Amino acid sequence: MRGKFSQQERGGGRSIATSFDDGKELLFDGGPILIIHEVMSNGPLSTKLFESALKYIPGGVNSPVRAFRNVGGQPFFARRAKGARVWDVDGRDLIDYVGTWGPAILGHAPVAVIEAIHSAAKEGVSFGIPNPYEVEMARTICEWVPSIQKVRMVNSGTEATMSAIRLARGFTRRDLIVKFEGCYHGHVDSLLVAAGSGALTHGRPDSAGIPAAFAEKTVVVPLNDVPALEALFAQRGQEIAAIIVEPYPANAGLILPQPGFLQSLRDITAKHGALLIFDEVMTGFRLAKGGVQELEGITPDLTCLGKVIGGGLPVGAFGGRADVMDFLAPNGPVYQAGTLSGNPVALAAGLAQLRELERQSGYTHLESLGQMMEEAVLEMLKKKGLGWRWYRRGSMFCLFFTETEVKNLTDAKTADLAAFAKYFHHCLDNGVYFAPSQFETGFISMAHSPDDLARTAEVAAAAINAAVG
Repeated sequence: MRGKFSQQERGGGRSIATSFDDGKELLFDGGPILIIHEVMSNGPLSTKLFESALKYIPGGVNSPVRAFRNVGGQPFFARRAKGARVWDVDGRDLIDYVGTWGPAILGHAPVAVIEAIHSAAKEGVSFGIPNPYEVEMARTICEWVPSIQKVRMVNSGTEATMSAIRLARGFTRRDLIVKFEGCYHGHVDSLLVAAGSGALTHGRPDSAGIPAAFAEKTVVVPLNDVPALEALFAQRGQEIAAIIVEPYPANAGLILPQPGFLQSLRDITAKHGALLIFDEVMTGFRLAKGGVQELEGITPDLTCLGKVIGGGLPVGAFGGRADVMDFLAPNGPVYQAGTLSGNPVALAAGLAQLRELERQSGYTHLESLGQMMEEAVLEMLKKKGLGWRWYRRGSMFCLFFTETEVKNLTDAKTADLAAFAKYFHHCLDNGVYFAPSQFETGFISMAHSPDDLARTAEVAAAAINAAVG
């Protein structure tokens, strides 16, 4: 089934028709919202789209986890999303706990965000010139996150961590970076690194295409292992530019820091003249106005942000101490730039989302929804006699299919992945969409209702029965 593209006028507007070899067509109507009309009959439309995508996109997807490789089967294709729900191109209605992998904290397509996008876009979608939205977003970030005195906008979380690492090296004039197993900081060459053969050895590339010399500048330590970290700094502290950490690691499931761990990071870096970087791309503005650092009372030197501050559009940011940030060009010697950084439409969307969160007392409401889900999950596990591990902070959650306490990546890997795959597909088949991997975090939005949570609990209970036989 090979696609051919054509355009035609319809109803005074312009639409794009994709034709396939079997004579079937998909019509994409131009308008305020792109809508897919199914005029194909034989087989699910998502299957047809995936077959076509495989011809033109590596693996058929533009981000690997979307391929369903961790759970088996094929991905579905979204038609639209609103509130707490996503509709696929085959008409299926799903309660969504992925939320665009975190940004959709208000739910999908919130009115305030959509209106802000329309208003900004009418004045121009990009300038490459300073605009007022940049100043207002910077002011808001600095006011909401006390550790941030100055901030620079970028276009993704990966750009934010990449830039923060470069800045830390330039400021300290040191080369080594310390990260932790199970913490993901985007697909930056020097951070896409797996553990070496021991806690004090250099890491090794976690992807083809990364020179070993890059990985050698990163040392990987087990999460929550303070003695290993202390030993590393005793041996090589004068070479270490920074520690980078997800303060609540959320890319291997949700793994919480042990008591005192984050304070140990602050103490060790301060003692040895290294910087502490909090990667709050996922947790920033998701758990509190000031992120994890507000909740834990820790002040990092640099913070990386993304997701929520874009309102669903591509945005990232990094900021921190003024003396460190002033090492960036044009003031300092560390170069960083971006054509679309500070994009007015993206920042208008992000500002609207942050203001709406504030107006609706969002964090209080999200905590109540999270508590409601937690009570349902723990009761369900108790009834079924399962000791699986449940972790939650605010609107972020993860159920690990293991009875091992999860303190690090090794513990997380004890999860029963086959059982999770059965659970995932049963939920999906019954209208509940969780991330297609055991090693991802779930997200509750302001749009989820008690009825959504009750329905989810009902589906999840049946799915666990299916998963464990």
